[in-house]
Amino acid sequence: MQNIYIEKILHTPIEELLIEIVERKGIGHPDSLADGMAEAMSRELSKEYIKRFGAVLHHNTDETQIVAGKSKPAFGGGEVVEPIYVLLVGRATKEFEGEYIPTDKIALKAAKNYVKQHMANLDPETDMIFNVKLGEGSTDLQDVFRRRKGEIPLANDTSFGIGFAPLTETEKLVYNVERRIYEEFRKKNPAIGEDVKVMGLREKDKITLTIAVAFVDKYVRDIKEYDAIKQELVSFVKDISNEYTQREVEVFVNTADNYETGCVYLTVTGTSAENGDDGNVGRGNRCNGLITPCRPMSMEAASGKNPVNHVGKIYNILANIIANKCVEEIEGIREVYVKILSQIGKPINEPRALCVQVLPKKGYDVESMESKIKEIAEEELSNINKITNLVIEGKVRTF
Repeated sequence: MQNIYIEKILHTPIEELLIEIVERKGIGHPDSLADGMAEAMSRELSKEYIKRFGAVLHHNTDETQIVAGKSKPAFGGGEVVEPIYVLLVGRATKEFEGEYIPTDKIALKAAKNYVKQHMANLDPETDMIFNVKLGEGSTDLQDVFRRRKGEIPLANDTSFGIGFAPLTETEKLVYNVERRIYEEFRKKNPAIGEDVKVMGLREKDKITLTIAVAFVDKYVRDIKEYDAIKQELVSFVKDISNEYTQREVEVFVNTADNYETGCVYLTVTGTSAENGDDGNVGRGNRCNGLITPCRPMSMEAASGKNPVNHVGKIYNILANIIANKCVEEIEGIREVYVKILSQIGKPINEPRALCVQVLPKKGYDVESMESKIKEIAEEELSNINKITNLVIEGKVRTF
């Protein structure tokens, strides 16, 4: 197809930069909580629309907001004194073909279930107040009929998506440190909450990880035990770091702690949203789970956007799929960047431009890769509808 552009780029490889900065906001970070609830609402609305009408109707839940509550954490157990306020806001089709859809009820249940499934000590019934403000969405009958027949949806916006591959050592390290704290260390140490933020800084061949970890107060008796768990976490991170890099890794946890004054990162629920930290969809991780200021990024809030024709979501996912597939299937790629631009009203499998930029390894030339790169891009575009199913089934991440 036309509008696929492949070019060689010339820059210092990310791994060779003097400085590299990488960040990941964990599942319990207020911004990630907002992303997670927004995406959960969209998935459940999509399932209900398909069940009733055979197609996903217009909706977007990507404006969810979290307003921090107020708490009084204390060793041995404190309390939440003002619940976290959550505004579930967006658009949804509430009536179609003469049938009413209980969208607010579906969205509220999805948001609460997400919290229950991912937060061990945050009770959505008592620690949170939800306000559902889903405005009316407008669904085009012709668009629904087209999709029922298996035709390609039309882009609902002029927007772009960006993806890149492969991840650097620092990027892999930052991503996996948060994931393994959540999936491994936290399960053995209930004092560790879900709100974990990992900031990675590579200076030449030294990587410094600064990690903010919300401790859960009822599982910690005193500062002595708090410090012991913190040191255990430092050792855990250093040990697993060897699986992702041979570079020197220095680990800092909760550097704002002041033991003399008793000021430590203690929470009741495992998230800073309980006491002063607000959250917004789209302010955290990109679709690859990272925040990477050394790479090109899209600022789209992918979570909660509808998975059918919202290119702000679909193209960011697609760009990462194409980038990773190029690295996996084509020899000689050191770095690859994929940028896809839509044009509102045009079929989503016919982007206005799809650009693949390649930094080749020494001894390889981009010209010899062009046909295979184009083949991969065209194949993924022709199967673009699969992204909708992957998103609805929860098989692809958006943050």
